[in-house]
Amino acid sequence: MFGRTLGAVNADRQELHKLVDALPDHQVARVLAGVRRRLQETASERLWPPAFFGMGVDKDGRADLPESVDEVLAEGFGAFDS
Repeated sequence: MFGRTLGAVNADRQELHKLVDALPDHQVARVLAGVRRRLQETASERLWPPAFFGMGVDKDGRADLPESVDEVLAEGFGAFDS
């Protein structure tokens, strides 16, 4: 099973190389930019936890939000100021 899968991947890579080699020079930059963008998206999908992970700091500078979630919510966390 794995041998056939790897063979298919190798065949796909070989075809990709042939197609890239056949690209007209005026299309190389655009195609290269697309491939780079795809690779960046793939890399960002692997990062965990993401930079925004967690509650962070509230407007008063309080950073213990996970430990005191009930108290924070009772105070109206996220409520608009009137």
